[in-house]
Amino acid sequence: MKRLALALLLAPALVAATPATAPERYVRDVAHSQLNFVAESRLLSAHGTFQKWDAEILFDAANVEATSLKITIDAASIDTRIERRDAHLKSNDFFAVDSFPQITFVSTFVNNASEGGRLRITGDLTIRGKTKRITIPARLNFFDAQNQMGRVTGEFTIDRSEFGVSFQSPVNPIENEVKVQFDVAFTKPRS
Repeated sequence: MKRLALALLLAPALVAATPATAPERYVRDVAHSQLNFVAESRLLSAHGTFQKWDAEILFDAANVEATSLKITIDAASIDTRIERRDAHLKSNDFFAVDSFPQITFVSTFVNNASEGGRLRITGDLTIRGKTKRITIPARLNFFDAQNQMGRVTGEFTIDRSEFGVSFQSPVNPIENEVKVQFDVAFTKPRS
């Protein structure tokens, strides 16, 4: 009986002493990740990407809601495969890359929405110095704990005018809604 009483007294201390798992740091696998967008206009659906960007992810497979991420994009690395258009997109009419060299997204909450790896990532998106809270639907395609790697994908739409990217051509009107697609493979950083 004394042993049982001692065990019951020590149980809370043992549980408290057991460390909770903390999210681990991952980085984007450059060769297997992409960040693309489509901007619709009267004459063209302009497809583009950003060539230079980083993603840092703190991920805990046992507690996905403890996940956080930060994405930093070099705005000047915009690439629509048309040099003249890219130069215009970098100008003050659009991204004003000389004044606002980075686009960032910093998560504030990750909601493990349902089965099948569905997530809702809420965070602050900053473009041209303007920050807006958005929620992004995403999918954790897989996570391999043994090889310390995973993949998350998703697609969402933003209103470019809410971020001060509001140039409008009288000849070729541009839609305000821009579709963004991401496919991010992540892995443990190499030592």
